[in-house]
Amino acid sequence: QVHVVESGGGLVQAGGSLRLSCVASRTFDTYATAWFRQAPGKEREFVAGINLRGSNTWYIDSVKGRFTISRDNTKNTMYLQMNSLKPEDTAVYYCAADGYEGGRATTDFGSWGQGTQVQVTV
Repeated sequence: QVHVVESGGGLVQAGGSLRLSCVASRTFDTYATAWFRQAPGKEREFVAGINLRGSNTWYIDSVKGRFTISRDNTKNTMYLQMNSLKPEDTAVYYCAADGYEGGRATTDFGSWGQGTQVQVTV
């Protein structure tokens, strides 16, 4: 397993932007990585994934066109650029690593961070 730490969450008004970062303790360029989120009282859900080379990405429909996932393997870091944020994007966002390309279930990934809170106000 790889140890990952998220950062970049915060409080933002609707329509605003945030950039989340996920830093790994070692290189994670041999596996796909992803972002998940969990709102209060809801199941953890997939948000966006990226393959090991960064050449393929996949998203949940509700964030397409607003969120962009990327990674810099030279820095062992993955990002989630979130634009046009909506109140329904409010959740704890988790970095997931050691996964496979196309994975969308929590069981598809083997390593998890502690999460970073994103709150979007009206």
